[in-house]
Amino acid sequence: MHRASLSVFRARTRRAFRQFTWGGDWAISLPSQIKQNLQWFFFDGLFASASDNIVITYLVLYILALGATRTQIGLMSSLSSLTVALLLLPGAILVERYGHRQQLTLMFGGGIARLVLLVLACLPFFLHGQLLVLAAMAFSICRDAFGNLAFPAWMSVTGDIVPMEGRGRYFGSRNFIMGIAGMVVIYLVGELITGTVPPYGYQVALGLAFLLGAFSTYSFSRIRDPKGKAPIPVEGSLSFKTVLNDMKGHPAFISLCLVMVMWNFSVNIAGPFFNVYMVQNLKFTASMVGITSIVSTVAGLVVQRWIGHLSDRLGSRKVMLISMMLIPLLPALWVFITRFWQVIALNSFGGMAWGAFNLVSFNFLLSLTPPAQRARYSAIFQIMVTLALAGGAAFGAWVVTQWNYQAIFACSAIGRIIAMIMFARMLPTSSEKEAALAQA
Repeated sequence: MHRASLSVFRARTRRAFRQFTWGGDWAISLPSQIKQNLQWFFFDGLFASASDNIVITYLVLYILALGATRTQIGLMSSLSSLTVALLLLPGAILVERYGHRQQLTLMFGGGIARLVLLVLACLPFFLHGQLLVLAAMAFSICRDAFGNLAFPAWMSVTGDIVPMEGRGRYFGSRNFIMGIAGMVVIYLVGELITGTVPPYGYQVALGLAFLLGAFSTYSFSRIRDPKGKAPIPVEGSLSFKTVLNDMKGHPAFISLCLVMVMWNFSVNIAGPFFNVYMVQNLKFTASMVGITSIVSTVAGLVVQRWIGHLSDRLGSRKVMLISMMLIPLLPALWVFITRFWQVIALNSFGGMAWGAFNLVSFNFLLSLTPPAQRARYSAIFQIMVTLALAGGAAFGAWVVTQWNYQAIFACSAIGRIIAMIMFARMLPTSSEKEAALAQA
């Protein structure tokens, strides 16, 4: 009896876990190949999050430890965004003309961009002084560039492997496990870095990020692309004139692009400097910075699956607007931050707001992009966003040099409020397809 009960328990656990990787029981009736794709995409997100959270949290601190100035950090962020913008459209052209969108994602995003992490980890063994700093900045920019060269292909695949009727629930589950993975590695790596002499802890961290990224690459390689390796049939060439003519028929997409330009410009005025501010002005250790990031992740996890269900029922637009009303409070409150516990409290609130925004904004973008032209539309969207990020980082670097950190926090808050108002006025309803699903 004991063995039989244990066997039943294991079977139920495996079944429950499989359903969790699909985003819930909504996917039970789907064909087996779709469910396998959802499962491998789930594991891709798990390992990608573990890898990316190490990079997002500690790469800037690593380059600071190598001797970079805050002005160089702002310049690196700006140049990274500009380089990314130059490569997004070529990425879309590759998808539309040559196909192999899964292979393109694996080559550039899963391959080259992740190999750069290993190079970054090894740089201090070969270079020193400002040459080391400049090389680290250059490779960091290259990593972002190649990762985003793969973005149109990745976006095109994603839109086809995750059915629209369950995107909120699926990405809610996927984002939940990604948050858990990110939280664990941020804490462990933060403790590792704090307990070692710089920059050795950072080097080990980047090596670990490369290894975790390799598991993500493997998981993505197991997905079966529904469109195969053939080019994506699209009417018209990918020229500037053709793109403009196509976009005229999608005014909601144009409006979203304009809103997100203002939003991301405002976000990146302060974005590259929060961790720098905590280390240089508040004297936090790498472990303390990691804990503040973990708090954000935990707060986001609390609302993630609930937001997924809510967005499937109400539509992404309503949930996105609510989160955009809350997020401008974050940089405004940073003006008054002086203690560690205050950052913990603020990041708890911010984690929930950003968790909701990141989930529904991605789904909202998918709902506004034509499936056959998703590669080019996602490239256009990302180009505009990255140019805005570059402008925001450059403006933030100038403001912090001329005044102080409080000035960039205030500017960022004001810009986010303007973007929220633009969203409310320019995008009064969700897409027709999403609205129909919300009413079903």
